[in-house]
Amino acid sequence: MTRSSGAIMFEAVKKQSLSEEVFSQLRERIVSQELKAGDELPSERVLCELLKVNRGAVREGMKRLQQAGLVQVRHGGATTVLDFQAEAGPELLANLLLGQDGQVQIAVARDIVRMRQVLSPAIAADAAIRQSSELADKLDALVEQMQHTQETVHLQYLTFEFWERLVDGTGNIAYRLAMNSLRKAYQPVLQLMTFILEKSVQDVSAFQALAGHIRRGETEAAFDCAKTYIDASSEAIYCFLDAYEQGST
Repeated sequence: MTRSSGAIMFEAVKKQSLSEEVFSQLRERIVSQELKAGDELPSERVLCELLKVNRGAVREGMKRLQQAGLVQVRHGGATTVLDFQAEAGPELLANLLLGQDGQVQIAVARDIVRMRQVLSPAIAADAAIRQSSELADKLDALVEQMQHTQETVHLQYLTFEFWERLVDGTGNIAYRLAMNSLRKAYQPVLQLMTFILEKSVQDVSAFQALAGHIRRGETEAAFDCAKTYIDASSEAIYCFLDAYEQGST
């Protein structure tokens, strides 16, 4: 048995990219569980009327929802909402991080930080295993830029690029896709993250040491160096999230 979603309120689309707005509006309702797993979406015709868009925009929006693992589209039949926790990929993290009210979702934020905390040392170690002088040269160049940069925002971008290069150095596609998801999750709160991690991004010596371990192929040292850095920065984020949670209750 599926539940009808006829009682759900929709809003007329106003943005220029109609299919993007169709996708975003329905995605938000699914992620917030206003539309629950098993709900049937209205027909194309009804959605066109509710959202004030053409069928092309609805079809493109539905295609993106299906690709994201949020709905199941049956040919000639109903479109059913799926359990996104069982079907969707990590690219959904960015959408889960901020609620409909624009507030940070604390539990999701902690989960993202934990994933970063677990993956980062392994990424550093795997990059060291390959002992690529080309990678080490790129990391050294980034460290040099960090040493001549005073602006925290610029330092934050350089640290992101440092980790991006490390991921590339592993040759691991799973790491790459996970990093893409983390980057997208951070983008909506980048300014906030820069403030929280100001002390961490200014610790250029940690990146210099890590680059050296990569160059020399020191796997365990690279793991330990990355873990020390990531644990410290993660603790700063956890402390902020605790304060944020207390302030919002």
